[in-house]
Amino acid sequence: MKSTLLFLFLLLFGAVVQAQNYTISGYFDDSETGEKLIAANLFEVKSGDGATSNTYGFYSLTLPKGEVELVASYLGYQAVTKKIMLDKDLTINFTLTPNSVLEEVVVVAEKTKKIQKETQMSQVSVPVEQIEKIPALLGEVDVLKVLQLLPGVQSGGEGQSGMYVRGGSPDQNLILLDGVPVYNVSHLLGFFSVFNSDAIKNVTLTKGGFPARYGGRLSSVVEINMKEGNSKEFHGEGSIGLISSRLTLEGPIKKEKTSFMISGRRTYADLIAKPFIRAASQNSDTKVKMKLYFYDLNAKINHQFNDKHRVYLSAYSGSDVFSTNIRDNGQNGNYFIEKAGIDWGNVTTAARWNYKISNKLFANTTLTYSQFKFDFGVGEEDSFDGELSKVDVRYFSGINDWAGKVDFDFIPNPNHYIRFGLGDTYHTYHPGALSVNGQDGNDPLKIDVGQDKRFSHEYYGYVEDDIKWGALKANIGVHLSGFREKKAHYFYPQPRIGLRYLLNNNWSLKGSFTTMAQYINLLTNESLSLPTDLWVPSTKKIKPQTSWQAALGAATTIHDDFEVSLEAYYKKMKNVVSYKEGATFVNLEESWEDKIEQGFGTAYGTELLIQKKFGRTTGWLGYTLSWNKRQFDNINSGKEFPFKYDRRHDVEIVVSHQVKERVNVSATWVYGTGNAISLPVAGYRGYVGVGYNGTPYVRTFDVLGEKNSFRMGAYHRLDLGVEFTKKKRWGERAWVFSIYNAYNHKNPFFIYLGRDTKTHKKTFKKVSLFPVIPAFSYRFKF
Repeated sequence: MKSTLLFLFLLLFGAVVQAQNYTISGYFDDSETGEKLIAANLFEVKSGDGATSNTYGFYSLTLPKGEVELVASYLGYQAVTKKIMLDKDLTINFTLTPNSVLEEVVVVAEKTKKIQKETQMSQVSVPVEQIEKIPALLGEVDVLKVLQLLPGVQSGGEGQSGMYVRGGSPDQNLILLDGVPVYNVSHLLGFFSVFNSDAIKNVTLTKGGFPARYGGRLSSVVEINMKEGNSKEFHGEGSIGLISSRLTLEGPIKKEKTSFMISGRRTYADLIAKPFIRAASQNSDTKVKMKLYFYDLNAKINHQFNDKHRVYLSAYSGSDVFSTNIRDNGQNGNYFIEKAGIDWGNVTTAARWNYKISNKLFANTTLTYSQFKFDFGVGEEDSFDGELSKVDVRYFSGINDWAGKVDFDFIPNPNHYIRFGLGDTYHTYHPGALSVNGQDGNDPLKIDVGQDKRFSHEYYGYVEDDIKWGALKANIGVHLSGFREKKAHYFYPQPRIGLRYLLNNNWSLKGSFTTMAQYINLLTNESLSLPTDLWVPSTKKIKPQTSWQAALGAATTIHDDFEVSLEAYYKKMKNVVSYKEGATFVNLEESWEDKIEQGFGTAYGTELLIQKKFGRTTGWLGYTLSWNKRQFDNINSGKEFPFKYDRRHDVEIVVSHQVKERVNVSATWVYGTGNAISLPVAGYRGYVGVGYNGTPYVRTFDVLGEKNSFRMGAYHRLDLGVEFTKKKRWGERAWVFSIYNAYNHKNPFFIYLGRDTKTHKKTFKKVSLFPVIPAFSYRFKF
């Protein structure tokens, strides 16, 4: 460990010692909205040196004294060329103008950063404009379902928004919204994600080769940044669809100084059903009230004090609300009420301060809060002849975090990009509690059962350097993290290295090795993405999950349009968690620590991605060949078994084509090997008790084969979409039509053992979920 830190110190020291040069620094922004541009490129033609903007649009490029020719570029924007005499440190802000999709744009290869020149591997970004063109279930644009169409990423099942990345489970994904972890990413039992695309600026998925600044999860990092708000003029956009509507407003509070963005989405099944329910019970003594909806609300405000200081405040709130209240009115004021409800959702907030300390050093300080809660309740109330009896049963679980961190970007020269920082998170866990409150006449009733709150601190520090030695480029760093929970204390140094060797201007070889540690765990039933899944900490009894992953690959860009990457990976995981066989969250008297089994995971495979991000035709082709296994001492007799989402083959084809200025067509086709499942292989009849008339009661018990030793049928589906847009005096409107599962393939959702209706013999039966589903929506911008 000491030798690693000494090596990093020597790298940093060598980066600072250099000849006298001058530094150009500043920001990239959009000419129309004022939004800062992430990962924009600045290229100096003579020297070949360049710089890339960070998450807040900041860049820094140090060059020798003399005349320089700078080319500023960003994917989908017109490049800007500037010649200057560099004889002192300069601040230059680049304002870039978006290209029209139909414009013929000539891009010089050296002026735009290509995938083969990046050190980072196993990372994919998908433009939001492309996400919104892809056909979606019921017309609901879904960021996470688009990420499922990338190689190395599998869904949890038909229509589910859960993500299984390179053999990992959902809790191993760090999903960040403006830098804040989001613990539950699903609405409506997993069929829709919580991210409203109208409020989103960019989306990036990292599956491996993790730089040292990332930590806390084993399998992936999904970074989703919200729009900052148009700082130049007021704008709005929205849509009206079959199940929900959206509206986004943004604009300047003080032009080019302070801006805001607010965006909302809500379903309205309950609003549509309300008049029908009211009409049905109008002449009845039974009154029904119902709530059935989910909503998302995003808001952000930012203010620029000067070129050195800027602050951002952002927030998200979203929830699923399902409840019924049925009241039967009797005579003489008597009544009986039955009620039930379920409510789960997230709240996140972030306050960030950007500080340009110097033209080479940039700092960002962040304070965040994140909460996920699940609340389920049922109750009855009976009033008869003035005597009142009632009972309310409530189950509650959740997690909330308070966190702070500070991150620094130091760019001493074009051959080094150094990042370092530290942070701390205070977790509060609610592992599940049941409360019963009631009244029987004058006698009160109160029962509390469940687990106590748990608390923990998770802290970390990191340093990394993106280093260039001629054709070889490396990202070398270390992530140091620790965790305290009661008497348990864990500390893990996690070295990281990523390498890129440029074979020529068009091809590169890449490799990476990363180690990761994860201290919080999700207890899940491995089926639907249910809000009853529990977040729990590592303890003295439950060890942290750890992993190492190695990857090798090649990358190129063909005709300046098509990014091509081929990667092979191997990942080993230790202390992965699962419920013990037969255990669930329901038994609250048993400690959750006694319900957990820990074991090992292995995942390996090969991924191919061919992606085109801009032009009239965009999309990608992805293919994954993979294996994914688990082993627990007390599950499946201790033998290794395929993980439920082990899929040998996955194919994704996504195409969007601008036919003409007002018409866009799109299509996706997916194919995947069927999920691994456990099925009965035998049965026996056994005595279970005595019937009501004294006769023995006997039933048939199924005997399962080895865990996940059977496969469902292959999954494949075609989705189609078409968008008609038209310019109006007030802005733009669009009609969007889509067809989900266009050729009506009956994909298996689950399989059960039933009986044939004709022969009455036992047989396995397949249940499919979604047939052909047409949808339409109306979108507008002003």
